[in-house]
Amino acid sequence: MIALHRFALAAALLATGAFAADQRPSPASPPNIVYILADDLGIGDVSCYNPKSAWQTPHLDRLAREGMRFTDAHSASSLCTPSRYAGLTGRYAWRGSLKSGVTRGYSPALVEPGRLTVPALLRQHGYTTAIFGKWHLGLDWTRKGPQPEDVDFAQPFGGGPLAHGFERFFGISASLDMPPYVWLANDHATTLPTGTIGDSPTPKLWRAGVISPDFKLEDVQPRLTGKAIAYLAERAAARDGKPFFLYLPLAAPHTPILLTREFEGKTRTTPYGDFVAQVDADIGRILAALDAHDRAKNTLVIVSSDNGFAPAANVPDHKLFKHDPSAGYRGVKSDLFEGGHRVPFIARWPGVTPAGTTCGETVGQFDLLATFAELLGTKLPDNAGEDSVSLLPLLRGKTPSPSSREALVHHSADGEFAIRQGKWKLLLAPGSGGWSPPTRTPSPWTQPRADNFDGLPPFQLYDLAADPAEKNNLAAARPEIVQRLGRLMRAFIERGRSTAGAPQPVPAETPWPQTAWREKFPDIQ
Repeated sequence: MIALHRFALAAALLATGAFAADQRPSPASPPNIVYILADDLGIGDVSCYNPKSAWQTPHLDRLAREGMRFTDAHSASSLCTPSRYAGLTGRYAWRGSLKSGVTRGYSPALVEPGRLTVPALLRQHGYTTAIFGKWHLGLDWTRKGPQPEDVDFAQPFGGGPLAHGFERFFGISASLDMPPYVWLANDHATTLPTGTIGDSPTPKLWRAGVISPDFKLEDVQPRLTGKAIAYLAERAAARDGKPFFLYLPLAAPHTPILLTREFEGKTRTTPYGDFVAQVDADIGRILAALDAHDRAKNTLVIVSSDNGFAPAANVPDHKLFKHDPSAGYRGVKSDLFEGGHRVPFIARWPGVTPAGTTCGETVGQFDLLATFAELLGTKLPDNAGEDSVSLLPLLRGKTPSPSSREALVHHSADGEFAIRQGKWKLLLAPGSGGWSPPTRTPSPWTQPRADNFDGLPPFQLYDLAADPAEKNNLAAARPEIVQRLGRLMRAFIERGRSTAGAPQPVPAETPWPQTAWREKFPDIQ
């Protein structure tokens, strides 16, 4: 009788609106969430995506067998920083201050104060949140001089994970090839840097900078994985009823390629292939820890990559083994072409996501915020997740609403754009937008010189259903599609969002607001 009385009281309170939206009883306990983001892992580097791969990734393949493999998934950019920004905020990074390139280890914080993020949303709804890995979204260091590297490492920093919804952080400020080489815990360096290291050539490839005595580059991948496994054990022992969100943004297989002894020569191919095998094994250790602590059955695991394969990992060596890290797609990291941003994306949620399935819907990492909002039964405010669409119906094996996404936008290293709608993809640039030919910014790994764009058409239009390798430019043959998609891109910029909802203010520094768009692309009417 007491239980029935309490149920009736709760129902009455719900009917009168006495509970706030985030206080209403949930019909089922929300899942734990583990989000693993590999660094520069090409879609062709994962054997369940590429049957011709020169090596195998058994743990990722297992995850696909037990869950859903998305075949048309994308990072928001073909570089790491803007992809990470969008993945946590549900908003394209170019809407803010970052128009091209990436942040560095000493760069200021990129995520705006007060902007809703995935961990902040989950924390509002009772989750405990942690990140172990590569932040690469800038930090507000305490400075003692005018140069970027003039940092007072004895002082705490702001603008990092703790400022944006995480309760715990252990990791590094940017890519492992970028100084400073210091361990960060929560909002401070664990040990002050006392030495320096010089530049290193490929395949190790790191930049000169300061280093702490307890920091060894080859220890980063094992230590991050170990921290994540320890956290899973801690949450299992806590028994506090709180679900957890664990974000593990790895620093591998990005350069420097630093193998543990166990994986040296493991694949009998290239050091990069061995490094992919090491990353796959570490993902296997995370899965094993979930099994050991009986947490797998109520945990949503998502594994993806921040962009496509990086040519710094030595393309010529892979050709010797007939391995294509882009799995037949044109381009690599940095590019507007599919190889720059089409990424592996695998989700496992036992009892919810149908096992052994594939999904061909066009999705992105920037969809996580809307997905988790729907999971929690809450609505995002208009000034959050402006480019995020919920994947929850897909994860449940259902068909999404036809109006859920109008189109998505791709962004390159040079700050060029492409827009994708259905089978059509319009590149608003004559070249790759990155390092692959035709390029304005050559890379020593792909193109040693800039190309002359004279005579190239200003736009490229590809039918990805018929031409996934983007070989046949149809812009001249289908001008009506060029115009339609070009106008849609302009609308996405001027509305401050690409999803349904109230238009958002467009900051003055946003690329080509209003009439400036016409000046950049006069052929779009």
